[in-house]
Amino acid sequence: MSQQILDGKALALRLKERLAIEIKTLKDATRDVPRIVSIVVGSDPSGLSYVTSQQKAAQSLGIHYELQNFEADSSQENVLTLIAELNGYDHVHGIIINKPLPVIMDFKTLINAIDPRKDIEGMNLVNLGHLLIGDSRILPCTPSAVIQLLRSSGISLKGKHAVVIGRSEIVGKPVSLLLLKEDMTVTICHSKTGDLPGIVSRADVVVAALGKPLFVKGEWIKKGAIVIDVGINQVDGKIVGDVDLASVKEKAAFVSPVPGGVGPLTSIILMNNALEAFKIQHSI
Repeated sequence: MSQQILDGKALALRLKERLAIEIKTLKDATRDVPRIVSIVVGSDPSGLSYVTSQQKAAQSLGIHYELQNFEADSSQENVLTLIAELNGYDHVHGIIINKPLPVIMDFKTLINAIDPRKDIEGMNLVNLGHLLIGDSRILPCTPSAVIQLLRSSGISLKGKHAVVIGRSEIVGKPVSLLLLKEDMTVTICHSKTGDLPGIVSRADVVVAALGKPLFVKGEWIKKGAIVIDVGINQVDGKIVGDVDLASVKEKAAFVSPVPGGVGPLTSIILMNNALEAFKIQHSI
């Protein structure tokens, strides 16, 4: 069937334009701009690539962006000390903990040390609690990107059946909550799920977030479904998703590519979260 690509790059540009207008308006009204500090430990290439995209997005929007680097053998206590200092600075509105981290550090410990009002990744336990009860203003970036892409299809999501493949705290669980908020019926699948192809074949929306290259096949997909690929895998020097796009696009009405789907949206949504954090801290 004729499928349409859900272009994350084009959607990111539209969101960026709206965000730039709001930031300028708030700057004129408050004489201030969102200020974020991004923490990097070590020099992992994939992490540094995301940092570069953060910097570009912030600079293009007039958001103040500061990078704090730690050596890979730095102690977790040193990072926690910095977070405590940043929590106390009124001029710092957002804090980011970049992954991957060295094995000696625990992401949950670090993210939960951040003042929830400054957790612009939306992964602090307080913010995840707000997500659970449906009143969060700061949403996890990748799950939020999935919802933005789904909405861009123009198809009503209400009452549709969504299948999420993957149950991680970073994507699978939070995106399931956001899909529920869209009034969808949600099934979460994982490595112990029986008859995965059969379950996927009944879904109106499939979100693949399991970290296995080209795992989801076209024969699993219901005709006319929407398929969102969250996977980022390297195969033979190329970046591929969790979805076998070549076969899936023959069945799906809409598909998100890798690269060019969810990825381009995450940095812009992170900047939007920085703006939300700024507004919360200014009681706006």
